[in-house]
Amino acid sequence: MSNNILKLISSGENEKVEFKESFRKEVIETVVAFSNTKGGKIIIGVNDKKEVVGVNIGKESIQQILNQIKLSTQPAVIPDIDVFELFGKEVLIITCDEYPVKPVSVKGRYYKRKGNSNHLMSSSEISDLYIKVLNLSWDAYEHPYGEIKDLDINKIQKFLKKINEIGRFYVDGTPIQTLEKLKYIKNQKPTLAAMLLFAKEPVRMHIRVGRFKNDITIIDDREITDTLFEAVEDAMKFIKTYMMVAYEFDGSIQRIEKWDYPIKAIREAVLNAIVHRDYRESSDTQIKIYDNKIVIFSPGKLYGDLTVESLRNKNYQSSIRNKLIAEAFYLTGNIEKYGTGFIRIENELKSYPNNSYEFKEISGGMQITFYKKDAPVNAPVNAPVNAPVNAPVNDLQRKILDEMLSNKKITYNELAKLLGKNRTTIMRNIQKLIELGIVERAGSAKGGYWEITEEKQ
Repeated sequence: MSNNILKLISSGENEKVEFKESFRKEVIETVVAFSNTKGGKIIIGVNDKKEVVGVNIGKESIQQILNQIKLSTQPAVIPDIDVFELFGKEVLIITCDEYPVKPVSVKGRYYKRKGNSNHLMSSSEISDLYIKVLNLSWDAYEHPYGEIKDLDINKIQKFLKKINEIGRFYVDGTPIQTLEKLKYIKNQKPTLAAMLLFAKEPVRMHIRVGRFKNDITIIDDREITDTLFEAVEDAMKFIKTYMMVAYEFDGSIQRIEKWDYPIKAIREAVLNAIVHRDYRESSDTQIKIYDNKIVIFSPGKLYGDLTVESLRNKNYQSSIRNKLIAEAFYLTGNIEKYGTGFIRIENELKSYPNNSYEFKEISGGMQITFYKKDAPVNAPVNAPVNAPVNAPVNDLQRKILDEMLSNKKITYNELAKLLGKNRTTIMRNIQKLIELGIVERAGSAKGGYWEITEEKQ
């Protein structure tokens, strides 16, 4: 192996080899440039004159370098790093493969490798590279029955507007022309991804969400069949309806909401389930909300070389089943970096000591479970009124309280219409608020009004 390295050094720097005396920011730029072209090797501990000067490195330093590269690149790049001894000195070799989803950036800047140097890419080069690498995956095939007229122009325009706001792609031309550039339309036919994302009549890939008392007792459930961006938001609305929330004050005018699960972590898991599921499977994406846990199941086993063990060890290269769907959520800022969802979930859970989570492959799919200890996460609940509310309430109950604060004489029917629920659901939740001592009905049956009170001791 040492002879091979010496041959690389003697050949000098080229399109796939770079020398550096030490690890610094230029190394990450080269990692990005190699990732955007044909891959390559960075040999650290060798100067421009091909002299082996060596570098001091340890196992902890290698992990620090890996972390710095991973956190600085977008999508996250995790190269291979090896240490070798030459002439009694250590050299570090960072090996980068061509990245499957490009372009890759470092701090918002994109590089390509040309000859023996890195070159900053222009906006047109960035766009061209985006388009070039969107090669076929399942969702890139033409829909067998779909037509362009089946796409909702308003959904497309909303998508393109969000892309411009995020700034990860440069949108120009008409909506249909842009979808053609991004490969969501091919040969004047919408792809499977386009139909899942923008169809007027959504493709029936169901998401079942439910509130369970136990495995056989269902309190409430819903079937979501909307297009994917809308499905994420609908699923999150349902989940939040059955999550408890407490209000806290930090001295400012605005109250702070403290949910009994980290909302960002739950959203990340929902995104993973919807974006990365196997849409060739007939099973539904399922979300089950229990008293002490939330279970999210996504049809389809882990894709490519991914394993549960590699995810747990955070030692993996991201593999994407639905490239166009993933790209749509990436361009709109819903996905920050490919392959970092579990890291973000764990980071969010750090501030929630009463919560934990696990993930596993089960029944031909991927399941993530968030657990909550029996003790309530949220102690006091403080509504923005003179008398504080000191009991946990769910999202729907919070909305009811807000409407009551705005209009003390609001009726059950008016609340049902405003909040998109039936009258029975509204009455049931108000009864719960009354039982908690948060709400009282004052005055006569017809001319009465609602009072927000302090919880009765």
